[in-house]
Amino acid sequence: MKKLINDAADVVSEALLGIEAAHSDRVRVDHDLKIIYRADAPVQGKVGLISGGGSGHEPMHGGFVGPGMLDAACCGEMFTSPVPDQMMAATKAVDGGAGVLHIVKNYTGDVMNFEMAAEMAADEAGVRVESIVTDDDVAVQDSLYTAGRRGVGVTVLLEKIVGAAAEEQRDLDAILALAKQVNGNGRSMGMALTSCTVPAAGKPTFELGEDEMEVGIGIHGEPGRKRLPIAPARDIAQMLVEPILADLDFKGSPTIVFMNGMGGTPLIELYLMYNEVSKILAKSGVTIARSLVGSYITSLEMAGCSVTLLKADDDMVKLWDAPVNTPGLRWGC
Repeated sequence: MKKLINDAADVVSEALLGIEAAHSDRVRVDHDLKIIYRADAPVQGKVGLISGGGSGHEPMHGGFVGPGMLDAACCGEMFTSPVPDQMMAATKAVDGGAGVLHIVKNYTGDVMNFEMAAEMAADEAGVRVESIVTDDDVAVQDSLYTAGRRGVGVTVLLEKIVGAAAEEQRDLDAILALAKQVNGNGRSMGMALTSCTVPAAGKPTFELGEDEMEVGIGIHGEPGRKRLPIAPARDIAQMLVEPILADLDFKGSPTIVFMNGMGGTPLIELYLMYNEVSKILAKSGVTIARSLVGSYITSLEMAGCSVTLLKADDDMVKLWDAPVNTPGLRWGC
């Protein structure tokens, strides 16, 4: 195992020190509870937005804390859910009097712990908390980590769009309705060329032959739909896009297309894949309104990619274009 680390037990803690050192203009870090906060939180009159999950998926979620996206992100250990105490502390800290929305990926530990935190924050501090659980992965209905579809790429798009709406100081009911609309209109599918290695484990999460790929992979290395021989990019794009288009009709609506790298895929390959995806969408009558290409929801050093399509409307596109200033995503500032 080759990693740029000191000790496997200290990776998350030391990475948080690095985030603070690099981005103290935008965020502050509670190192005891492993929470990254927007520097000016709480913002009075604004709905607070919190997300979080296991570490190893950077820049999600901590890299999306800042104006235009999240107010706080709770960092679990590698591929491990944060605990309720973290989430409750973050909820109370970002409440500016307008309530708080929890953005939760559909993994059993995340869902259970965020639910407990919401109840605790409501009981102990009187904070109104609502939750959205993202479940956009069309690859499998249930996996090793979930009951129901996994929450993957649409989470990034949702945090951006809902984050912009919160900056406009829309109320919590409107924010929740928008979050449900984004989640309901988004679909994702991913694949892997290699496994990843969790530092504490010291060995790959799963084994893939030199000439094999896994289609439908999850962000923790969960198995997908099938294991196949490696194919040309145009064929892989077809394998990812066809199940998405079969699951939801994207025709007639502006579509946001997200080509995501899993951590070990160079940008040149992601742009090559985006080209193949865009050709498929054009032939299918899908209109691309906006795009995002890069590694934003990763699985350590896994090589591979995922495709997310979001069936948008004019309001979503406007919110997508709104300024954002976070360590992981920045434009219009």
